[in-house]
Amino acid sequence: MHSIASPGQLRASFWRWTLVIVPLVILLGFISRRASVSGPDNPWFAALVKPSVYPAPLVFPIVWSLLYVMMGLAAAMVGAARGARGRGLALVFFGVQLVLNLAWSPVFFGAHKMHAGLVVISLLDLAVIVTIAAFWRVRRPAALLLVPYLAWILFATYLNYAFLQANPGQDGAQGSGAVQRIEI
Repeated sequence: MHSIASPGQLRASFWRWTLVIVPLVILLGFISRRASVSGPDNPWFAALVKPSVYPAPLVFPIVWSLLYVMMGLAAAMVGAARGARGRGLALVFFGVQLVLNLAWSPVFFGAHKMHAGLVVISLLDLAVIVTIAAFWRVRRPAALLLVPYLAWILFATYLNYAFLQANPGQDGAQGSGAVQRIEI
């Protein structure tokens, strides 16, 4: 029986996918975060009552950086599985969950819509579960790389809910709209 590709060719394919997907996922995550001024740099967010389980702000960029690398590696494993049954659909599911992931920060932090953010992140939870199932059928190690991501976003879902409960009047709240004019 002849194989489609040698082990060396398979490794090269994985590294090509990795060199494209991992930086792309990290870059998109960075752009989403910067576009929504998330975290302690956001005056609206800084004024919110924080849930007791809210981690130190430094935790978020570290955890998200690691998770984005793991997500990219998982997608690269599946992408490099040329000819694998379900590969294309698994990558579509990955794309859907990534779009939901990138949409959450602008909705929650940018638009100050905690309820809409809860809807987006709940859809993300479901999309990641579906993606893990699809990846499992193609490459099990790729699916396992997404499990910490699922755990983190489930925690983030709880945090979103807890913020909404602790700050009901701030859902959709805008700034004062005041403009300060300084004449020189």
